[in-house]
Amino acid sequence: MNFSPIDLRILRELRNNARISNKVLAGRVGLAPSTCLARVRRLVDGGAISGFYAEFNPKEIGVGVQAMICIRMALHDREAIDQFRAHIQAQDEVVSFYLVSGRDDFMMHVAVRDVDHLRDFILRALTERPEVDHIETRLMFEESRNPGFPVYKGAAPERDNPLEG
Repeated sequence: MNFSPIDLRILRELRNNARISNKVLAGRVGLAPSTCLARVRRLVDGGAISGFYAEFNPKEIGVGVQAMICIRMALHDREAIDQFRAHIQAQDEVVSFYLVSGRDDFMMHVAVRDVDHLRDFILRALTERPEVDHIETRLMFEESRNPGFPVYKGAAPERDNPLEG
């Protein structure tokens, strides 16, 4: 899929606010609403947009503690990794889960009520798993999301990618 500068502006606007109305989006990117809607549909159908999500205010929904947990596996065969991945993805506390390179095998972002909930989650979901060898937890004191996202595939070469920053 090739992206025009207008497609990149559409992606940036939707990344900033997925609930933006088509009429407002069209005005911001300089298109007629019908043309804008067709472009958004093309981006969805082409796979560039994989979904639309709501972002939550953690404190308003009862999340008092967030943490990044690094996990080193004792077993590195595909079956153990697949079983562990399925187990973790079934846990409500897990916000995101990453298979990574380096000393650790996985990193996960978790959101819990408080430190007692975090401790209980780690004991229940991680330490009881035989494939887990090492767990390291880092509390998150602040979170900030960059609404930009670089587009390299099929983007017209520009000095400044409109999806960055």
